[in-house]
Amino acid sequence: MTDFSKLGVAAIRDGVANGEFKAVEVAEALNTRVANAKALNAFIVETPEKALEAAAAVDADRAAGKPLGKMAGVPIGMKDLFCTEGVQTTAASHILEGFVPTYESTVSANLWKAGAGMLGKLNLDQFAMGSSNETSYFGNVISPWRRNDGGNAALAPGGSSGGSSTAIAARLCPAATGTDTGGSIRQPAAFTGISGIKPTYGRCSRWGIVAFASSLDQAGPMARDVRDCAIMLEAMAGFDPKDSTSLDLPVPAWEAGLNSDLKGKRIGIPREYRLDGIDDDIAAMWDNGIAWLKDAGAEVVDVSLPHTKYALPAYYIIAPAEASSNLARYDGVRFGLRDLPEGSGLQDMYAATRAAGFGEEVRRRIMIGTYVLSAGFYDAYYTQAQKVRALIARDFEQAWASCDLILAPTAPSAAFGLGEKTSDPLSMYLNDVFAVPASLAGLPAMSVPGGLSKDGLPLGLQIIGKALDEQAVLNAGLAIEERSGFTAEAGEWW
Repeated sequence: MTDFSKLGVAAIRDGVANGEFKAVEVAEALNTRVANAKALNAFIVETPEKALEAAAAVDADRAAGKPLGKMAGVPIGMKDLFCTEGVQTTAASHILEGFVPTYESTVSANLWKAGAGMLGKLNLDQFAMGSSNETSYFGNVISPWRRNDGGNAALAPGGSSGGSSTAIAARLCPAATGTDTGGSIRQPAAFTGISGIKPTYGRCSRWGIVAFASSLDQAGPMARDVRDCAIMLEAMAGFDPKDSTSLDLPVPAWEAGLNSDLKGKRIGIPREYRLDGIDDDIAAMWDNGIAWLKDAGAEVVDVSLPHTKYALPAYYIIAPAEASSNLARYDGVRFGLRDLPEGSGLQDMYAATRAAGFGEEVRRRIMIGTYVLSAGFYDAYYTQAQKVRALIARDFEQAWASCDLILAPTAPSAAFGLGEKTSDPLSMYLNDVFAVPASLAGLPAMSVPGGLSKDGLPLGLQIIGKALDEQAVLNAGLAIEERSGFTAEAGEWW
C-alpha cells in the first residue's frame, strides 16, 4: 500500500494522472495525517471536506478523459493569510477571528483551477509579523525537528510561514503556500529542511492576501524539493488585473526548463554577507554550496553589495510604515472583532477593538510605523529608508554585471528554541539579515537544504537571481539539491 505522506507534488500528480491511485485516496490519507498531528498546531482550520471535494472532481475528470491541471489531485495547505471563500481567514489574529470571506484570493483560485485541494488553513505569525511563529493568536507552531543532544526542546519552525514549513516537514501535506515580505518563505524553509521560493515581486497576485507591507509582500510555494516548487509556482503565478502591481507577463514553463547544468553561469559570493562571528556550521555549509555549484559547471566570483549593512534597518522602517497604513482598516466597524465598552463612543470602540485584537508584536510594528510616518520624522526615517532601498537595488544591478546568481546562507543560524528570542525583538529581527536585501530589491530568491548543523538541524542555502529569472534560481537550486544528498527528515515524535 502506498504511503502517500512520502510523495511530493510531482509524484502525486503523475500517479493520479497515470491511474496508479485515485486522488480521493491521497486526500483521505493526508486528512487523517493532519487530524493526528494537532500537537504541532500547524493548522488553524482543517478542511477535510474541501480536500475530498477537489479530489473527487479530479478523479471524475480523469475517468471522463478530460485534461488534468498542473496540480491535479495534490492536496495542499493554505497559509491563513490567503482569503478563501466560505472558509475562515484570520491572518492568525484575534481581530479577524470569525471572518469568513465571500471571495477567493487570486493565488488560491489559480491553485484550485489547477486541480489542487485544500487540507486546511495554516498557522502563521500574526499578520505575517514574526520570524518564529510565536506571535499567532492561535498559539505557537512547533517544529517537528528536535536537536540530537538528547533533549526535547521545542523548536521554532521559522516565520511567518511556520505552519507551512512544519506541515511539509512533518509530511502532513506535500506542499503549501507561503508569503515572503522579508524572508517569510525562505527562513522557515531553511529551519525545517524543505525548499521555498519567493518569486520576483509581481509574479503572483497579491489580491485577496491580507496585506502586511504592500511593496514587499509576495506569495510563493513551499515544498519538499525544487521540482515541486517549480510545478506549484507555475500554477500560482500569472497576471491579475485586480492587482495594480501584477506583472502582465506569460508564466514560463519552469518545470520543463529545469536543468542542473550550470556551465556558463557565474555565481557571485557577496563579501558583505561574511559577517563577523558567523556560525561555523553556516560557514561550512556555504563553502559546500560553493563547491557544489562549481561541480555543476558554474564559475564562482567575488561580488560586493556595499549597502547590505543598511538593509535590515531600512526594512524595519519601510515594512512597519506600510503595516501601520494597511492595518488601519481593522477598526471594529466593517468586519472582524468589535469591542464596544458600555457607554463608549466611536473613538473608544476603535481603541478597545485594536487593543484587544492585535497582539504585542503587531502593536509594536504599528507604533513604529506610525512614528516614522509622522510629521517631523517622515523625512528623517521613511524617506531615508526608501533612498537606502534604491541603493540596495542598485547594488544588485551592478553585481549582475559580473555574475548571474548570488549564493548566500538563508539564515544566520539553525532553528532556535521557542521562547529563546521572544524577550529580545532585535535579536529576532536579525534572523532576516540574509533574506531582507532580496526582498527590498524585489528579486527572486530561493532556499534549499544545504546540510545539517552539529545539533542535527537543517541549514538552508539561498540563491538570489535577476528580476524575472526564476528559472536560473530554480536550476541552481536543483544543482545544489542533486549534490547535497540531503535526505534527512524530522522524526514523528508527535
